[in-house]
Amino acid sequence: MKKYLLILAALCLTLGLAAENYPYRSDVLWVARPDHADWLYRTGEKAAVEVQLYRYGIPQNGVVVRYETGPELLPADTSGETVLKNGVATIPVGTMKRPGFRDCRLTATIDGKTYRHHIKVGFSPDKIEPYTALPADFDAFWADNKAALARFPLQYTKERVAKYCTDKIECYLIKLLLNKQGQAVYGYLFLPKDAQPGSCPAVLCPPGAGIKTIKEPLRHKYYAEAGCIRFEFEIHGLHPDLPEERFRELTAAFNGRENGYLTNSLDDRDNYYMKRVYLACVRAVDLLTSLPEWDGRNVVAQGGSQGGALALVAAGLDERVTACAANHPALSDMARFKAGEADGYPHFSRMKGMDTPDKLRTMAYYDVVNFARRIRVPVRMTWGYNDDTCPPTTSYAVYNVLQCPKEALITPINEHWTSEETERGHLDWILQHLVK
Repeated sequence: MKKYLLILAALCLTLGLAAENYPYRSDVLWVARPDHADWLYRTGEKAAVEVQLYRYGIPQNGVVVRYETGPELLPADTSGETVLKNGVATIPVGTMKRPGFRDCRLTATIDGKTYRHHIKVGFSPDKIEPYTALPADFDAFWADNKAALARFPLQYTKERVAKYCTDKIECYLIKLLLNKQGQAVYGYLFLPKDAQPGSCPAVLCPPGAGIKTIKEPLRHKYYAEAGCIRFEFEIHGLHPDLPEERFRELTAAFNGRENGYLTNSLDDRDNYYMKRVYLACVRAVDLLTSLPEWDGRNVVAQGGSQGGALALVAAGLDERVTACAANHPALSDMARFKAGEADGYPHFSRMKGMDTPDKLRTMAYYDVVNFARRIRVPVRMTWGYNDDTCPPTTSYAVYNVLQCPKEALITPINEHWTSEETERGHLDWILQHLVK
């Protein structure tokens, strides 16, 4: 496994990023440094973290730092406080008997205002195994559903979107039908301007979680500028030009806590909401491989969070996908809470009524770890240790079962975000892994 360690990356992040470790234009800066440079320990080893706290760039002396430590996403099993001396203190994090991550949660109060930070360290994470088991009829279930989809002919509408076209790229709004009931997804299709027939690899980009529009469609325009077809789509059948207020209303009315569509009919594998979404990824590959500009060889799936999950699903479900680049995938080892450990987003452990035989059975048919077991094409994954949305335990559970050429870009300090450099690095990796 190739690992690229970026321990103090992204000190200067863009304003739009949420959950930053180093907030933009903040007066206060936490620096937490484990006594192992790579933030990793063997099971049974004891970990410690040196903590520094700065205000206006000045080390804070005499400030009390309170801490709690425990398994990630679970209640703390140890707590205490320490006083910064010359701006520095060392906190014991403890150890783990089983592979996984421990979280050190920090608080300090300065002039009546409380500041928080946290840092996770891993214990033999390369030994993490998924809790989720593979159903005996997993392949048959998805083969039957793909066959049913194939009986519905490819149908879509295509409309040029002038506001997203440039002197280098063309953009089209696609409405892609999924079934005879008229259900569809929308997406923006980007192509290099004046692309020749058979010249372009295709990149499939499913969305992150939520009921929302396709924001900033031009943010990845460099794919088409580099010669790729790129299809960036939503999963709910909502026109991306709907006013933002309408998306907020729809979210309030139908989505609920933790993206409620992810619990819709979870007790029935045949009617679960995400079945249509997973099959939409296959139908999107149908679209891309039908385009005259497609090079006839390359279809790459790429996305982050829920989009990272769907990219891996596409790679495991559709043999036409030739490579996959995924950030901190959601929907991974979702039933891990049954082992008393951190579970993957959407964290069914936090919702009432999820721990039933029928729901647990359905989860297994839709869990990313079971699609990852089937992937045989090159995969690049990236994740951060401080991520509480898609915890590193579940990213390792996915990565460790991959039986294919694979690379990991591990950025320990990252929470649930990726830098622009990482995003552009995906394209570089994709171009290096094209089938010639």
